[in-house]
Amino acid sequence: MTPVQVFPSEVIPDFLQPVAPMSPPAVPNRAGPPRLLFLVTEDWYFCSHRLPIARAARDSGFTVVVATRVRAHGKQILDEGFTLRPLAWRRRGDGLLGAVRAISQIARLYRTERPDLVHHIALKPVLFGGIARRLAFEGSANAPVVVDSIMGLGSGFSEKRFGAAVRRSSLAAGVRFATEGTRRWVIAQNPQDRAELSKLGIDEKRIALIRGSGVDTGHFSALTDPETGTVTIALVSRMLREKGVLDAVAAIRLLRERGLQVQLLLAGPVDLDNSGSLTIEEMASLATEPGIEWLGAVADVRTVWRRAAIALLPSTYGEGLPKALLEAAACGRPIVATDVPGCREVVRHGETGILVPPNDLEPLADAIAALAGDPALRRAMGRAGRVLIERDFTEQIIARETLALYSNALRERPASR
Repeated sequence: MTPVQVFPSEVIPDFLQPVAPMSPPAVPNRAGPPRLLFLVTEDWYFCSHRLPIARAARDSGFTVVVATRVRAHGKQILDEGFTLRPLAWRRRGDGLLGAVRAISQIARLYRTERPDLVHHIALKPVLFGGIARRLAFEGSANAPVVVDSIMGLGSGFSEKRFGAAVRRSSLAAGVRFATEGTRRWVIAQNPQDRAELSKLGIDEKRIALIRGSGVDTGHFSALTDPETGTVTIALVSRMLREKGVLDAVAAIRLLRERGLQVQLLLAGPVDLDNSGSLTIEEMASLATEPGIEWLGAVADVRTVWRRAAIALLPSTYGEGLPKALLEAAACGRPIVATDVPGCREVVRHGETGILVPPNDLEPLADAIAALAGDPALRRAMGRAGRVLIERDFTEQIIARETLALYSNALRERPASR
């Protein structure tokens, strides 16, 4: 059966610490509550990664506007009491003309909505939104303050080939251009990305380290280890090559050839808007192999962790901070992941899981085998992962840190509209 393609689901700087998170300051000479606009490419991504923060902002007194491409989650956004502004853009493939149209549309939206604060989510909104803000408010004291979330610099900054170096130089120039100026803050999700952004010339004092999107620890509760004869491993992600899907399949092949009773669940959709996506046909072919099962998009990922004893993410490039790993750890699952930015924030080697080099099959297979053969070790790492999530990565923690940043940002809002 062909799966339905529905998309899934350090401390902040000192200047953020004293702010009361649930009391956003009044904007000078602004009638009514402060107006917060989220700019994000896809409605599913907003709902899966930013909804808790938007709810916290709404509950603390913000009027929330969401500007995004609307596909299947528009009603969910409206039901939260947010204003929804549909955008005609995609994460990739717009071309030059499409990019110009998108930037013009965003600039018009900014002039119409007149937000006090704009939160750009991920690189494309950071780049397009930064240009649109300049077009809409050039020379005006009424320009909104901006928070730019860099959700992982990924292969654009980590590949070593010549062509990648050229792309990296162009991308770096774009990020510098989009994030320069006053009344802007940047959020990085891991220390490595923060260091890279600092190298681009962004003021370190305006780079906040806020790790990920947070986890609902009530919804994702600790699960018992599913001790069965065949140990199940799960990779929860969009089916992208850079997520290490093919490496995961190759590792399971190798272990089964060695006689180890393991199986792999691949949980997530293909993403044809991403050039690195596997196709439906390729995924269907992989699922015909012994020990490989492709679930497609999963509405409730807890059903995956009830079956799987080990979480796997052999990403080939740096992540921001993978939510799938946060959810797996919250469910008490030990993790095997590559030692790349983002993954190492959740996987504390030897404590909550095992880190292995990227693009190296033997260490990956050996790490899976070590956990598959030791239920006591799995349980111990699973408990440690749950403790880590409760201490550092709950939705409440991430929302509090983000609202503190919003409050400080609004304090630099000009005194006249």
